[in-house]
Amino acid sequence: MKDLTKRVLVTDHAIEVIDQLRERYGELMFHQSGGCCDGSSPMCFPKGELMLNDNDVHLGTIHGCNFYMSKDQFEYWKHTQLTVDITTGRGSSFSLEIPMGLRFVIKSRLYTDDERENLEPLVPVEDV
Repeated sequence: MKDLTKRVLVTDHAIEVIDQLRERYGELMFHQSGGCCDGSSPMCFPKGELMLNDNDVHLGTIHGCNFYMSKDQFEYWKHTQLTVDITTGRGSSFSLEIPMGLRFVIKSRLYTDDERENLEPLVPVEDV
């Protein structure tokens, strides 16, 4: 049986920042924003701080953090594998890393045909 293709990945550099934020804030969650504030950026919050509903989908986990996106936004991104990375520069969002002079960013690439056939299933928010 083939391993399922993950919908969202994370870089080692972003993992280092997640560890620092987890030390300070406890459990974390991510939500891919849909264009407000800092454009379309992954935003990091203390777990449970952002209210989710049936308009959101759970794409997977990155370094022990649930990663969500609105269903409408997902329609634009569903053909791509997302990778959460970090860059220097202060973004203009409410994400936890902003005061550190850093911001999470998304890099994306199209799935191969084989990957698309073996994607991890989406999980409804209420089942996470």
